[in-house]
Amino acid sequence: MSIKKIFNRPVVLLTLLVVGVIAICAAHQKEKATLWIIGDSTVKNGSGKGDGGLWGWGDYLAAHFDTTRLKVVNKARGGRSSRTYQTEGLWNDVLAQIKPGDFVLMQFGHNDGGPMATGRARASIKGNNNDTVNVVLEATGKKETVHSYGWYMRKYIADAKAKGAAPIVLSPIPRNIWNEEGEVARNSNDYGKWAKEAAEQRGACFIDLNKIVADHYEKIGEQKVRSEFFLKDHTHTTKAGAILNAASVVEGLKMQPDCPLNNYLKQ
Repeated sequence: MSIKKIFNRPVVLLTLLVVGVIAICAAHQKEKATLWIIGDSTVKNGSGKGDGGLWGWGDYLAAHFDTTRLKVVNKARGGRSSRTYQTEGLWNDVLAQIKPGDFVLMQFGHNDGGPMATGRARASIKGNNNDTVNVVLEATGKKETVHSYGWYMRKYIADAKAKGAAPIVLSPIPRNIWNEEGEVARNSNDYGKWAKEAAEQRGACFIDLNKIVADHYEKIGEQKVRSEFFLKDHTHTTKAGAILNAASVVEGLKMQPDCPLNNYLKQ
């Protein structure tokens, strides 16, 4: 029997059509949405393998999601600020991989202070404005226009949206700094405030992670927080601290019922 006669048979054509549809559906099912996490060492410390007993909360976030439907990729890098994560090309590397339907979780601020042109030269302008400062980097002699922290955060949001992804902005986790009243120092008047403003201006979900974690710390108590959640400094957390902070991110997500990332949380 000729090939032409075989393909003229309705049963054969129907079978081929069904097989084709199944193949297409299977291909789509394999293409899971991705949650991209960007930030500094409080999100991913070192290589993300507990270097020196320290962990970032991004390493424990996947446990809260249905990973059969969502891929979680922690692309945070220690020592980076909202500025240098972009100027070093780290953001462009992530952006090139983002596809429609993905999510971008971002937390910066811990490294946005300090000098702008000397040393590590990673500082952004304080605030959420459109001011700029032109500098010459001491290490390379290159010229660079430095923007505000809020400007860089707004750029992350705009870039993610342009790729069809949903951006989610977090205020930086609190440091292990307490006052005499047993209260944790908060960033509600600086980086937390500016992160929120940037998110609101660009229509992104915002989680006040700083407040959520600080509230937990105060309930747990200073002594226990110091002994169990921190080892070497007031910024980087142990495994226990990272697990708490990851759970706090999810707690914040649930406070934003309209945030589409909630659809992927484990029930």
